[in-house]
Amino acid sequence: MQFLKRLLKIGTAEVHSAIDGIEDPITMTEQGIRDMRQDLDKSLEALAQVKAMSIRAKNEVQEYAAKGEDYNEKAMLILKKAQSGDLDSSEADRLATEALIKKEEAAAGQKRALADKEKFDLNVSQMESNVQNIKQNISKWENELKILKSRVKVADATKTLNKQMAQIDSNGTVALLERMKEKVAQEEALSEAYGDIAHNAKSIDEEIDKAIDVSKTKAKSELEKLKEELGITHSKE
Repeated sequence: MQFLKRLLKIGTAEVHSAIDGIEDPITMTEQGIRDMRQDLDKSLEALAQVKAMSIRAKNEVQEYAAKGEDYNEKAMLILKKAQSGDLDSSEADRLATEALIKKEEAAAGQKRALADKEKFDLNVSQMESNVQNIKQNISKWENELKILKSRVKVADATKTLNKQMAQIDSNGTVALLERMKEKVAQEEALSEAYGDIAHNAKSIDEEIDKAIDVSKTKAKSELEKLKEELGITHSKE
């Protein structure tokens, strides 16, 4: 069956697309569904035609049955007219015989039409089964298409993310970040070193000032200078 071959083609396309990207599974699946819908339209058209033939055969069965009964009644009426003397007996026999022949022809036509109807009914049953099968496959693959589209979106997003992650080192981003981190660490160390130097320099100055008692020496010098200005002589100790 053509639609089964198309389903196999859809599956094959998906596998090939996953391997080497030759075929797009979404496009192939959508095309497969369109093909199945075309098959469905053709099958429904054929089914309608076969059903029409079955209905016509059924009508023929009824028509031939009615003709058979009609010719049988006519034969009886002819014989009754001959019996009553209204019709010549030989002529009545001839006409009644012709009516019965027509009855047999109608019976044969009825039998043939009935056989045709049975054949058409069998075809209708098989075609209805095929139509139902196509409808189920269309429904199935429409659901599969929704799933495939979701999977493709996830796959594309994952591929893009993984591709970006894979390109990070090649673009030197990680190396740049590592250099920036090292530079910050170096600046922090340099700042700490300057702090130590400033602290050590201040401590040495403080030690020197403490050793010579700068403030006391300066005050004493100022005192001697003031006494000289006032003419105060130095007392001997």
